Amino acid sequence: MIVNVEGLSFGYGSIKILDSLGFTARPGEVTTIIGANGAGKTTLLKCIADLSKHEGKVTFDGREVPKEELFTFMSYMEQNTDLDIDLNVFEIVLLGKIQSLGFYVSEEDMEEVYEVLKLMNITEFASRKIGELSGGQRQLVFIAQALVKNPSVIILDEPTSALDLYHQFNLVEFMSRITKERKCTTIMTLHHLDVACKYSDNMVIVHDHGIYAEGPPSKVFTTKMLEDVYRVRSNIVTDENGDMHLIVLGPIND
Repeated sequence: MIVNVEGLSFGYGSIKILDSLGFTARPGEVTTIIGANGAGKTTLLKCIADLSKHEGKVTFDGREVPKEELFTFMSYMEQNTDLDIDLNVFEIVLLGKIQSLGFYVSEEDMEEVYEVLKLMNITEFASRKIGELSGGQRQLVFIAQALVKNPSVIILDEPTSALDLYHQFNLVEFMSRITKERKCTTIMTLHHLDVACKYSDNMVIVHDHGIYAEGPPSKVFTTKMLEDVYRVRSNIVTDENGDMHLIVLGPIND
């Protein structure tokens, strides 16, 4: 499903956060949104998911979709996964199917939950309470919840924020594979720029209330962009596999 953002603006009174912003995310691709702290990345995701009132339009395969229909094909995972709720992991993941559940949980529903737990390699957590898990483990559970209804559009806000480096790379590689296998449209925000460069098909750089650049990392991830957006001096090196790696030399002091 093609997600097209056009002329999107958001603000608080006279304070503008996003101004006439636009980009396109396509099926089978991971679109990664990056930018400095406070640039409006989370706000942008909430606007796409129609969780924040905004100007401009967001279309899905060319049409604007009412909120009640939107979450029949979209899964959204916010950055904060802290929960004060007495549910186990199986129940949390099952809630991802809430719009299709009837008065009782069918064997098919249960099997689909177990399948996604296996896919995420977290079946051992199935009966554990969500509050007993670490932050990183909870993030895996909520990604499982996002995947269980087999959505056409997946939106993830900082899915790696509580993970160590090994698990950050593993998770985003997993999401890249799932995106291509299922031909879904994945939009996520990331802070780790090496991870973003390695696994992004399309990179959207948010800066100064708008889009600084959009395109494949090889085109838009440059030392000039890092100077302008992140205010750092840097080198970018490419290894024998064609992967880009960032070496930060220091901040730019005005």
